Amino acid sequence: MQVLITRPLEDARPLEAALAARGHTSLLAPMLTIVPRPSETAPIDLAGVQALVFTSANGVRVFAQRCPRRDLPAFTVGAATAREAANRGFDHVHSADGDVSALARLIVDRLSPQAGALFQPAASATAGDLKSDLEQARFCLRRIVLYDAEPARELPPPVIAALRNKQVDAVMLFSPRTGAAFVRLMEEAGLTHEAKFVLALCLSPAVEAKIGQLSWKGIKVAAAPNQNALLACLD
Repeated sequence: MQVLITRPLEDARPLEAALAARGHTSLLAPMLTIVPRPSETAPIDLAGVQALVFTSANGVRVFAQRCPRRDLPAFTVGAATAREAANRGFDHVHSADGDVSALARLIVDRLSPQAGALFQPAASATAGDLKSDLEQARFCLRRIVLYDAEPARELPPPVIAALRNKQVDAVMLFSPRTGAAFVRLMEEAGLTHEAKFVLALCLSPAVEAKIGQLSWKGIKVAAAPNQNALLACLD
């Protein structure tokens, strides 16, 4: 199958390799571009922080560029984010292997609110309501916006051509924002009819809810909100 990858470039390359290992070819159409905010701002203050909280690999990358500390435990939403944290030198990494709700449960199970605050490097737009979940358990979550995820303005010409020629068998959609952006660009490019030849693979029901205005060949939702479960939809 030829699979369209909509992840940011930093995350698309490993996924491209995983698809190739399963015998699939790939096209890239990143729906979001990660833009770090200027680093001339005040240094990151981790006083009184007991652990770091990462809801994406992008948060790990941007934090690692801005702050040299690697001694604090890192709690991550899933395995891909955990791998990025390990690759960036964090020694104590704990993965929720799920969504932000699973991450909140992991933190509540492993940590105590009395031990200190939690720190989350974040984008300007976030999915889920991690802060409320943790505050209900009496944790203090400090969130600082370190980067923006800017939506794509158009589909790449090779992707448009492949869609028009019915050469795209499936598209992988990892977030509600990505799903909404992809549908919008399909509509703007006049490609709504071509969706009938494409299988939409969604990481979660929340993603599925954002793409329903197009008539797809089919929609599959991953059994769990992680990349391996989404790849299993192709197997």
